[in-house]
Amino acid sequence: MTANQIRQAFIEFFASKQHEIVESAPMVLKNDPTLMFTNAGMNQFKDYFLGNSVPKNKRIADTQKCLRVSGKHNDLEEVGIDTYHHTMFEMLGNWSIGDYFKKEAIDWGWEFLTDVLKIDKERLYVTYFGGDESDKMTADTEAADIWKQFVAEERILPGSKKDNFWEMGDTGPCGPCSEIHIDMRSDEERKSMDGAQLVNADHPQVIEIWNLVFIQFNRLSSGELQPLPEKHVDTGMGFERLVRVIQKKTSNYDTDVFMPLIHELEKMAGKNYGKEEKLDISFRVIADHVRAVAFAIADGQLPANAKAGYVIRRILRRAIRYGYSFLDFREPFIYKLVPVLSSQMGEQFPELKKQQGLIEKVIQEEENSFLRTLENGIHKFEQHAGSLKNKTIDGAFTFELYDTFGFPIDLTQLLAREKDLEVDFDGFTKHLNEQKQRSKKDAVVSTGDWTELLPSVESEFIGYDNLSGEVRIAKYRKVEQKGKEFYQLVFDTTPFYAESGGQVGDTGYIEANGEKISIENTLKELNLSIHIVKKLPSDLKASFTAFVNEKNRISTMRNHSATHLLHEALREVLGTHVEQKGSLVNPDYLRFDFAHFEKLSAEEIAKVEHLVNSRIREDFLLEEHRDMPIAEAQNMGAMALFGEKYGDSVRVIKFGSSVELCGGCHVKSSGTIGFFKIISESAIAAGIRRIEAITGVKAEEYIQKVSSQYQALQLMFKGKEPLESVEALVEKNNALQKEIEQLKKSMLKDIAPELIKKAEDLSGIKFIAETLDVDGGDLKDIAFGLRNLGNSIVAMLFSIQGEKVALTLFISDNLVKEKGWNAGQMIREVAKAIQGGGGGQPFLASAGGTNKDGIDEAVMICRGLIG
Repeated sequence: MTANQIRQAFIEFFASKQHEIVESAPMVLKNDPTLMFTNAGMNQFKDYFLGNSVPKNKRIADTQKCLRVSGKHNDLEEVGIDTYHHTMFEMLGNWSIGDYFKKEAIDWGWEFLTDVLKIDKERLYVTYFGGDESDKMTADTEAADIWKQFVAEERILPGSKKDNFWEMGDTGPCGPCSEIHIDMRSDEERKSMDGAQLVNADHPQVIEIWNLVFIQFNRLSSGELQPLPEKHVDTGMGFERLVRVIQKKTSNYDTDVFMPLIHELEKMAGKNYGKEEKLDISFRVIADHVRAVAFAIADGQLPANAKAGYVIRRILRRAIRYGYSFLDFREPFIYKLVPVLSSQMGEQFPELKKQQGLIEKVIQEEENSFLRTLENGIHKFEQHAGSLKNKTIDGAFTFELYDTFGFPIDLTQLLAREKDLEVDFDGFTKHLNEQKQRSKKDAVVSTGDWTELLPSVESEFIGYDNLSGEVRIAKYRKVEQKGKEFYQLVFDTTPFYAESGGQVGDTGYIEANGEKISIENTLKELNLSIHIVKKLPSDLKASFTAFVNEKNRISTMRNHSATHLLHEALREVLGTHVEQKGSLVNPDYLRFDFAHFEKLSAEEIAKVEHLVNSRIREDFLLEEHRDMPIAEAQNMGAMALFGEKYGDSVRVIKFGSSVELCGGCHVKSSGTIGFFKIISESAIAAGIRRIEAITGVKAEEYIQKVSSQYQALQLMFKGKEPLESVEALVEKNNALQKEIEQLKKSMLKDIAPELIKKAEDLSGIKFIAETLDVDGGDLKDIAFGLRNLGNSIVAMLFSIQGEKVALTLFISDNLVKEKGWNAGQMIREVAKAIQGGGGGQPFLASAGGTNKDGIDEAVMICRGLIG
């Protein structure tokens, strides 16, 4: 069976068991503060397990794209080293939300593996939770007894809490789990050692393939376990591992999930997979990482320098490093694998095909950028190595290369070995661990248990129609983060919009019995609207009047409605390839990111502004459709954005011909926006542009400011046209600058002959050592002047700028030829005295340093080298 056939068999099997087959959620998460990426199949169903939402169908199945790069499940630096861990992977899963439980989950799991896929039953082992004294929990004998129908008792194994008790987090739903393992060793190996001894022992051929989780408890912050009113099932089976089993491979990477990518890499690199372990690791790393990066970009997460974007950039750069170091790629290559990936997985995940051009463009640009960074890092390494007074590259510098330039420790060690140097590995590890500890400390959030005042109440949002309303606190909890303490409130009804879809959360206050409590922010956590307050009300059970900050909300609505008009205008002016890739809407301005491959011209920006403002003036009434079937919404022309997860029913916002799926807040008519003005347009990634714009009062203030500046310029230029006057001024300034440069060159020419006059005779060599009052960049020009004034010259020219020292070392061509002297090599020794480093050509080299008091010592070192 092919990978695609195996996936389809799973989906069809659970459809036959009355499961609703749902699409994979985006790999990049939007409304879950505990996660940046979907790391398990159950993430999109957390609201159901937490009781925040009720599913339409209590039986669900899907294949979910997941990403794991840290924590107990995965370490990015280990992916590719072994044959079965991955960053991006598919998780096949089936769920029961308060419907079936252990018996059905076990029965169907066994049926699918042994009857449908025909896996050898004698190779399968199962585990169950063996109990835990610290939690006062007995063994899950219920699961063990069910397994006895299918499996011999010697292959039913008790497991520890670590392996066989699943928890969503430090608190929340949890329960015992039962894992299915397979022994893929040869018959000879199986005879020599019982596979039961190798289960959960990290043996590469005795692996877990399916985890059946029985969610029946709620973990409180005190550690206490409370039984849940409804019991659930959450199963997860690694797709790549399952394919490996069915295709009888010893490595996940040998299956048709990865081999098409590896074969393409073989052609590009001119090297073969399976011949040398060092190269094999590189093939595996690249084949794995291109999947993670491509899916992330398709879901709207671009490589960046912070948060989720940084994780994606780090994954991509690791793949580039391996290609650079071991497969000898010096030009972008990873983007060329995207068509292969799209062909493989585009049917199941259509976003890959739809976004293929963008994915290729973004990856190619990132590759170009990082290859330049690698070259800079290697140059920095060369400078550092040249300035060493011993044979050890210190840990701090090694960590700087790792952290700033993306150098893995093994690349630094490789460069060091080529120069017969060692790397202070312990020092590097110390700095790395310190960084990890700082990150952990910053990320620590202590969250208390919810105190429920109105159990089983589902919060209702009334903020589309009202900016105030009567509310009661349904539940609350205390949170501590970075030494600060605050509280989170959930109301039974709320007019406060929770941050989502690019729109910031509302602020305001609640009031009861003369007491006002400020709402600092409103956030979305899964399906809950969380209101942030610094202190709790005196009477938690009171009925409160809630007031949204009306001024901020109205300004935000203007900006949000303007983004819809902007999106439509961009598609009209630039083409229908334009798609939203991100947005921010707050009271001050709007930010809109979109797919487009070149800078907008002034004429295009003017056209876009004109279209938006004409539609504002037309004063289109808002047409809002709540709970519209998604198919009907799409028939109206509403676009579904990749990277967003939509339900069966959606909200549609329409202004004239602009139709969008949107859950945000909008003005009642487009005329309320007032006026729209673009204030910047820029690139944020390859193929992604960003527009920032303002509306209403902010736009008016901007126009007034520009007008005032224009009038001031008119006064400055005595009524003349300011643009023409400034152009004339710039032209005159450029002419004067050229005159200055010519005068400077003339002065520099005169310096060289004067230096020759001052030269000291060292056994027939004219030795010059001078500190000059010129810019560091001028030293080379002076040195070139010396080259034309005779033979046998060695010149050390210094320039001091503040605390920094620039040095140029010149050696006449005849000395380079006759004595074998090399300025590029000599300057490394000389520059140590000024606490710097450098390099260059045999006749001319440059260095920079920070110790101006070391100039005399540098001169002494140079004298010694030529003496």
